[in-house]
Amino acid sequence: MIAYLQRNGGRVAMTAAMIACAGVLGHHVWDYYMNAPWTRDGRVSADSVRIAPQVSGTIDSVAVTDNQFVRKGDLLYKIGPESFELAVELARATLDSQRETMEFKVSNANRAIRLKDAGTVSAESIEQATREAAAARADVRGAEAALAIAELDLKRTEVRAPVDGYVTNLHLRPGDYAVAGTPAITVIDAGSFGVTGYFRETQFGRIHVGDAVRVKLMGMPGTITGHVESVGRGIADSNIDPDAYGLPAVDPVLDWVRLAQRIPVSIHIDRIPERMLLATGMTATVHVDEAPSRGGAAAADPS
Repeated sequence: MIAYLQRNGGRVAMTAAMIACAGVLGHHVWDYYMNAPWTRDGRVSADSVRIAPQVSGTIDSVAVTDNQFVRKGDLLYKIGPESFELAVELARATLDSQRETMEFKVSNANRAIRLKDAGTVSAESIEQATREAAAARADVRGAEAALAIAELDLKRTEVRAPVDGYVTNLHLRPGDYAVAGTPAITVIDAGSFGVTGYFRETQFGRIHVGDAVRVKLMGMPGTITGHVESVGRGIADSNIDPDAYGLPAVDPVLDWVRLAQRIPVSIHIDRIPERMLLATGMTATVHVDEAPSRGGAAAADPS
């Protein structure tokens, strides 16, 4: 054996070195694919603003088209204003009438007070006239509020964009009936685009708020850069759903192979390559760049 090693020592050493390198490389590959903070399960996300009218009526005109970009304050659609204009005129007429009534009753109250010293008007009459004048003033304030509400409803017949964004899934047409409080149009907030990555719980020790992130979209050239904005603190647990008696319905089956749960991580986008278009729901691959001083440390608590 010793003679064999003396004759073939170089070959044995080279073989041992190759096995050692293969072991180290295999360990790094396993660590990368199993524990490194990256995932193919990522989605582009954005806030959807569901815009509902504050008054009901027939839609007179639609000022936008599907997928159009709109600025905050741009007109989206208009509800027929005729009935609301009539309501404003009626409120103005009611206010004018209440003002005339108030002036008459205030004048009567002032006259009664002046005649008090002559003894021709009783104290009871003076009190009644004074109270009627006060009630008339209150009626005027109520009529003024009713007019303000009617004018506000007339203004609300023009539905405008509350944010900069993209009109999506538009099916609104002139002649449709808009119901107050029921969303009739949706705008994707252009300033809210981000990425949500779903990471295995075994990777969380390497993810920290503020870590740099690289995002690749499926079928898109270029890389989006960003940083970890927040880490999800909870996912649904089916075992806590109660049964008909209010007791937890615990699954009696426990698989031998336990799959790691996936936890959402919110990614803030810092830079988007030129001419790259984002759409909510797009598939993304997310890589978190670990800070060297943090490797292996527990996930930081931003609070």
